[in-house]
Amino acid sequence: MGRILDLYCALLKGVIALCLAVMVVLVFGNVVLRYGFNSGITISEELSRWMLVWLTFLGAIVAVREHSHLGVDTLVRMLGPLGKRICFVISYCLMLYADWLLLAGSWRQTIINIDDRAPATGLSLGIFYFVGVIFGVSVGIMLLYDLFRVVSGQAGESELVAVKEEDI
Repeated sequence: MGRILDLYCALLKGVIALCLAVMVVLVFGNVVLRYGFNSGITISEELSRWMLVWLTFLGAIVAVREHSHLGVDTLVRMLGPLGKRICFVISYCLMLYADWLLLAGSWRQTIINIDDRAPATGLSLGIFYFVGVIFGVSVGIMLLYDLFRVVSGQAGESELVAVKEEDI
């Protein structure tokens, strides 16, 4: 399962890079057209905004998998293995609850806005909100996988501190 999640995140990284490249082309092209030729790409701003939201959510999925989100681990590192395990389970249950709230809200927004159209592109606004559904399902699976590994004893003690240290 871990290998499948890693492959999924590698695919997401490619999609993120593609979104970023398209955003750069759209915004730069629009600037050149506006100032150089007194014209522009009508859908540039809208698509760039949508892609920014999508790449942010997709990047957050990758960050969850790599344990790259901000966290404070000072207290947890001082605890013994049982204390670390208890803190891990509690924090992951809270994260699953927050993920459920985001997933349910995103699903409702997708359904509510499925028939509404964006002004410049004419695309369904449901597409804009659907990234929250993708995020919620993806992160939920990742959190449940990590939680299962800890509860079943498959995770080592170093994995019980779910914050990855990096020097800045």
